[in-house]
Amino acid sequence: MKIGNLLVRGMLAGLLAAVLAFVFASVFGEPQVDNAIAVEESQAAPPDAGHEHGGGEEEVVSRGVQSTAGLAVATGAYGLAFGGLFALAFAFAYGRIGNLSARATAAVLGVGAFLTVFLVPFLKYPSNPPAVGQQGTISERTSLYFVLVLISVVVAVGATVVARRLEPRLGGWNSALLGVLGYVVVLAVLTLLLPRINEVPAGFPASLLWNFRIASLGTQLVLWAGIGLLFGAMTERSVRRVARTGAS
Repeated sequence: MKIGNLLVRGMLAGLLAAVLAFVFASVFGEPQVDNAIAVEESQAAPPDAGHEHGGGEEEVVSRGVQSTAGLAVATGAYGLAFGGLFALAFAFAYGRIGNLSARATAAVLGVGAFLTVFLVPFLKYPSNPPAVGQQGTISERTSLYFVLVLISVVVAVGATVVARRLEPRLGGWNSALLGVLGYVVVLAVLTLLLPRINEVPAGFPASLLWNFRIASLGTQLVLWAGIGLLFGAMTERSVRRVARTGAS
């Protein structure tokens, strides 16, 4: 399979999956953001704020634009980028992680990507709505999150390589279990070493924080499931078409 074709397929799958993720985020995530903004404004407002308007700073980008066009552009760019990276990962993994079909390989990669790129870092540094987190620590929190994403991906690749090398001696099942165990142990140790951040203000509604984080998790799940399933279906069809052409 040509890398160029895989990249186009991956970016297309990423864009289509981003549309699904955008719909999910609009329905389930944006209402939680609005609720969090309302909490933030109520906590920041002076006692007589109800009788004054326009006293604060004007938004550079309105909330309406942020929740529609802004969310769509950000989700689309995310889907395109990770769809392309997914295609490159598939090109490396296809035929190297067992005797799996193109669709099955894409499904396994989709699950692995969701776990390593999002879920594991999310467990240490979960998403926070407005009013949670201090302005002065935004860069630090962002840096720590992406450091953990990088660590998770590198350790996952290393665990996969080790498992493949041990397969001739231990068998496929045992080597896979050992690789997963190694990944879990290494990530558990490294996440404990990274700084802990807890900036949830006293009195912030726990249910709102929970709903926001569940919506964030669901959005990522829809995105990665969409990329894996759509890319797998398109690639499987291409493989079968090439096979029929070669046989005829």
